[in-house]
Amino acid sequence: MKKIILIPIILIAIIGCNQPQDKVESSPNFIFILADDLGYGEIGVQGQKWIETPNIDQLAQEGMILTDHYSGAPVCAPARAVLMTGLHAGNNPVRGNSEWRERGEVWSFKAMFENSNLEGQRPMPDSIVTIATVLQSQGYKTGMVGKWGLGAPNTSSIPNKKGFDFFYGYNCQRQAHNLYPSHLWRNEDRHILNNTIVDKGKLPKGLDPNDDKSYALYNQNDFAPTLMHKEALRFLERNRDQKFFLYYASPLPHLPLQAPKKWVNYYRQKLGPETPYIGDSGYYPNRTPRATYAAMISYLDEQVGEIVTYLKETNQYDNTMIVFSSDNGPTLKDEQADIQFFNSTGIFVNSKKTVKGNVNEGGIRVPTIATWPAKIKAGTQSDHPSVFYDYFATVCDILNVTPPYPIDGISYYPTLVEKPQNNHDYLYWEFPSYGGQQAIRVGSWKGFKKDLFKGDAPLQLYNLSKDPKELNDLAAAHPEIVKKMENFLKEAHTTATLEKFRIPVLDQ
Repeated sequence: MKKIILIPIILIAIIGCNQPQDKVESSPNFIFILADDLGYGEIGVQGQKWIETPNIDQLAQEGMILTDHYSGAPVCAPARAVLMTGLHAGNNPVRGNSEWRERGEVWSFKAMFENSNLEGQRPMPDSIVTIATVLQSQGYKTGMVGKWGLGAPNTSSIPNKKGFDFFYGYNCQRQAHNLYPSHLWRNEDRHILNNTIVDKGKLPKGLDPNDDKSYALYNQNDFAPTLMHKEALRFLERNRDQKFFLYYASPLPHLPLQAPKKWVNYYRQKLGPETPYIGDSGYYPNRTPRATYAAMISYLDEQVGEIVTYLKETNQYDNTMIVFSSDNGPTLKDEQADIQFFNSTGIFVNSKKTVKGNVNEGGIRVPTIATWPAKIKAGTQSDHPSVFYDYFATVCDILNVTPPYPIDGISYYPTLVEKPQNNHDYLYWEFPSYGGQQAIRVGSWKGFKKDLFKGDAPLQLYNLSKDPKELNDLAAAHPEIVKKMENFLKEAHTTATLEKFRIPVLDQ
């Protein structure tokens, strides 16, 4: 099987993107808002009945809904790597979540606070160039707020060394398992917050699970999503007179269940009484899990609205391209988020085997909206199949610059402006967790394999135009399509540079 070859490409990137600046002057600002674990059906325009998202819905009315847009992976870190690099999971150096456990107590908030070398995920190679670097080379001011997850502090793979002039947020995705953390990062320095480190686990014995006061410890002073949002607005204000790129990687609505009181109280009234969640080794207890989960999404929606309002008030909205999306499908922790009650995947299947962590549609097809009033017609939608690794190509297309290295994406700018669109031969995913998985989409056909750590598996085949829930396996009836997909699967895969991300049967 092919092996991925990483070569020094920083110089190539600089040369390849060194285009005349007059091409940039008429180009848009870029904002990419990335929700965390937001399901395909968890916003109003996608059919959500309980959770209110008026600002995201308005964004859709003012732009285009991309109905067939996909994340690059079914979990956090690889999805973000695909978005930032333009490389799909068969070529990307980051193919799964890797917490770098050999360093020590990487899951201890206290240990990480005492030693920043325990924070963060494995770094991307120095040779990797992000879309932020491309935009930086074109004179854009680049900022990121939110969750990074692509390289630990004290490595060369932090946001400030991967193309971002400004960073504020979580370096480490494990730290984001607490929305009242001990600290966040401002560029390369820690910002210590007015919160107490609280261990995860069940509600302590002796506390009444039906008493709101029992949960006071899990709702403290400095709420990270609020702090990061303020920094996002400040970044926009600082750069209002020049071109900018803002990557807003919100931790919402990823667990734990923590949200502003005003929104929680609103949904407690709307949804009525419910059974408390008493916690586990991974997340904090919560008195009203449904109400809190809904509150997290509505708070994210409120923040989206404030971004749009700022752009409109400063006359920047018309020439700002905003993409709103999610890094993967909804959480599989349904005892906390209750994906059945909310119908979180919408037209897909709500189950632990088909949402986050899975290459089923519910795990990788994500709610996606693009607005750019100067170019994108309001109230439109497209079923053009597109994916996270296309964003890199799209931005380069808009700027009329050459990507710094061969990427896997195809620009969807023509779709946004309703012009003839080139299509992928196939969209590709592989995921070295949850048993080992591979998936491919060719036109309206979707194929996937699971449990690959047990050996090769037969390809399951579905016609998404008739069976979006992936219930009727048609592999036996269409051997010619299966054969074509098998060839594409072999073509797309290269051996992962990191052994942890390898699926042995794919390299035979």
